[in-house]
Amino acid sequence: MLSCPPSHKENLYKPARSSNPCVSFPCSQRRLVIERNCVMVSMFGMLGSRLRAGWNNPILRHNAVVLLGGKLLGLMIVVGLILWSLPAHALAQASGVADATSQINAINTVWVLVAAFLVFGMQVGFQMLETGFARSRETVNILVEGIVDTCICGVLFWAFGFAFMFEPGTPLIGTTGFFLQGLSDTYGTTGVPLLAFWVFQFAFADTASTITSGAMVGRCDFIGDILYSIVVTGFIYPIIGHWVWGPDGWLAVMGFRDFAGSTVVHTIGGAVSLAGAIALGPRLGRVFKRDGGGPWPAHDIIIGAIGGLLLWFGWYGFNPGSTLSALDVQGIGRVSFNTTLAACSAGLTALFYGYARIKKWDLGLTVNGFLGGLVAITAPCYWVEPVGAFFIGIGGALAVVWGLDLLEHWRIDDPIGAVPVHMLGGIWGTLSLGLFASGVYGLPTPNGTDTSTVITGLFYGGGLSQLTTQFIGSLAVTAATLAASFMLMYGLKAVGRLRVSNTGELEGLDIHEHGASAYPEYALSLNARTGGATSATVPAPSFAPTAQRSQRNII
Repeated sequence: MLSCPPSHKENLYKPARSSNPCVSFPCSQRRLVIERNCVMVSMFGMLGSRLRAGWNNPILRHNAVVLLGGKLLGLMIVVGLILWSLPAHALAQASGVADATSQINAINTVWVLVAAFLVFGMQVGFQMLETGFARSRETVNILVEGIVDTCICGVLFWAFGFAFMFEPGTPLIGTTGFFLQGLSDTYGTTGVPLLAFWVFQFAFADTASTITSGAMVGRCDFIGDILYSIVVTGFIYPIIGHWVWGPDGWLAVMGFRDFAGSTVVHTIGGAVSLAGAIALGPRLGRVFKRDGGGPWPAHDIIIGAIGGLLLWFGWYGFNPGSTLSALDVQGIGRVSFNTTLAACSAGLTALFYGYARIKKWDLGLTVNGFLGGLVAITAPCYWVEPVGAFFIGIGGALAVVWGLDLLEHWRIDDPIGAVPVHMLGGIWGTLSLGLFASGVYGLPTPNGTDTSTVITGLFYGGGLSQLTTQFIGSLAVTAATLAASFMLMYGLKAVGRLRVSNTGELEGLDIHEHGASAYPEYALSLNARTGGATSATVPAPSFAPTAQRSQRNII
């Protein structure tokens, strides 16, 4: 029973006094009001007591301060980012008139950097895809290679790669801006700060560098990997890329279009990977389909599939971010939609095609299928309609499936499927622009889109002009990349730095090159079962032809 002050009890049943004779309160209502007041007073008293007790407890006081301090710090960071991205002078000048140019540049800069971070995040997807689809004993090697390739790419792209690719000079190579010296604060007419643009393009260069290792997994010497990474990221990628994306590149002047890199990033990366796979030769013990075998099963298809999905997620920075403008809202939406639809149609095509052949729903083939669709849509994504994106995705999946068959027939060992996904998918995507460009969209600009010059493909009444240009550009880039890559790979092979020894390959690159196992508990268990034998004395696992055939579509 709640107790109330005596004064309240004394007047509990007395009629309420009011200046208005018509108003009166029954005693029961007065009692209810008083009891409610008492309950509230009691609750506040209890709350105050608990707060005082908590504050006197040093542990609770420390936790409360840390919690509130963390929230305040997070709020300050968010406010700081807002103030940084939309500075005061971008919103209004002293005269009260808005500075539209500064506002546009600030918004576009944030957009480009967010897209760059998404593209760089694709490195996680690549590492997971490659490690999952490869064998367990080369997991550490793949991770180290990916990290080192990224570091090499960053240094070389700062020193001279960016200058070769994006600065003016000749139709074949840029000749100014080494170490980013002597350049303007913003890049070209984009309005985006030079350093922000560099970060975005570095993420693209890093992607091309990572693709190159896909078909060389499991038998490439680590020193050889470092050497070819230097040549690819420092010379092959930026010089050939200048032809397409440089301000005075000869293909760019011709009218060749590659919106986000089907040719520049994926065809170049895939062609280097093909040259490396041919120069290296197959992994020891690899038996191909025509000889009664097939690709070895993935050691962790779960990690591989998740890696593929992370790459899909990163593509939303890869393609929409290439607008370089957050104000081109229709273009961003269209590119995002086309990217999604092409991936979906490609994934389904690979899934059902695989089932028609082996009567199994093949996860590995499906993952590589939607990746092929993403690669294909990368070049035409800005200029095609949804119907075009749908069929481009289907074509990308077919390029992957048929490409895998060709590699098996030619006895080329590509453990990840890098060549069909990136080189063949990139070639198809580049050509598809000359077929499916709708003739409605022009070029993105800092404040929207420019439709003074639109891109029209064969199927939309544009004739063979754009398709011919795309064919010439794709052929030139592919041929030049293959020529340079074969010279590079066979040069490394000649000096004994391309492939590890047979002993090292049988031991496993993780142990042989890095002295570490990705699964140490498995190594300890194996050591116990073999009576203390070292990993060097344990032969490589053999895969029976029947096991290979059952996994022949897992890449």
